[in-house]
Amino acid sequence: MDKRSLEQLAGRFRAAEARTEILRQELAAAIRQADADGVLQKDVCEATGYTRQQVRRIVKAADSDHDDQSAGSPQNND
Repeated sequence: MDKRSLEQLAGRFRAAEARTEILRQELAAAIRQADADGVLQKDVCEATGYTRQQVRRIVKAADSDHDDQSAGSPQNND
């Protein structure tokens, strides 16, 4: 394998990593929406292949992000 071929393959790999991150974020958002819509955690696990613990972490991470944003928001007391 020559240097140019290796660089091309490495570039394709980096592009795939970027696409994977985007899809991971989209899936996490869909899991949070399913939770908000009342979809059973069992069904989310079956559809995604994630464990219940993974699903709980994704949902809980969104809750703590929301709490952090609310706590950091300045209040207008006028």
